[in-house]
Amino acid sequence: MVCRTKLVEVKVIVVELVVVVVVVVVVAAAVVVVVVVVVVAAVVLVVVVVVVVVVVVVVVVVVVVVVVVVVVVVVVVVVVVVVVVVEVVVVEVEEVVVVVVVVVEVVVVVVVVVVVVVVVVVVAVAVAVAVAISVAAA
Repeated sequence: MVCRTKLVEVKVIVVELVVVVVVVVVVAAAVVVVVVVVVVAAVVLVVVVVVVVVVVVVVVVVVVVVVVVVVVVVVVVVVVVVVVVVEVVVVEVEEVVVVVVVVVEVVVVVVVVVVVVVVVVVVAVAVAVAVAISVAAA
């Protein structure tokens, strides 16, 4: 009788130990899963922030390029209209003057276009650098 009782007690202790080990393993696995999920969520959040910043930079650059193109087209149209008007007015006076005026107007157009493009590129680079600095600071 005594031996059987001890045997039963030993079996109960072993079962309790197995249950404790299983519970510890399950809790540890749950903790690992939670940590992995949190880390993955953090990485996804960082990736989303980076993607949003990249999209914002791309949109800013596209807007700047569109503005530059519109400004250049407007400047060219205005200068062409001015050249045509000057040409029409000056044609009556003297042909040599017309040629000189047209050449001067073309030079002015080129200079204006170059200045506008340089200004827009500088602004775009400044915006990109500012965004990059703010992202790095964050």
